[in-house]
Order: sequence, then structure tokens, then C-alpha cells
Amino acid sequence: MTDEDKKSGSNVAPLRAPRPCPECARPSHREHYPFCSDRCRNVDLNRWLSGSYAIPVADDESKADDDDR
Repeated sequence: MTDEDKKSGSNVAPLRAPRPCPECARPSHREHYPFCSDRCRNVDLNRWLSGSYAIPVADDESKADDDDR
């Protein structure tokens, strides 16, 4: 490896494997990982804040209470 290669950083390994953006499926960027842009990151944040993402709960609460005993 020459001094020029060291300066240019051409042999730097990526920290994470590239993945598609969960919102639009374009390649993700390191600055916005796992998203491709601030826009996609904000769309996802809006879904969290508006309650679109929710953990399902038991419909019948008596069954949930019986499981704890």
C-alpha cells in the first residue's frame, strides 16, 4: 500500500453492509442509515409519533390475566 492509497482511504471497509431504505427501497446512505435521506427518516418518525406502528395486545383481557398466574 502506498502513501497515496492511505491518504485517499480507498481501502476503507464499510462499517455496515448496504441495505435498501425501509421506506423507498433505494440504497441507504451512511449519514442517514438505515434510510436513504432525511425525508425517509422523517416519514418513519412521523409514523412512530402518529401511532401507526403499534404492538398488538390481547383482545380478551381475561386471557392475558390468566397467563400471569
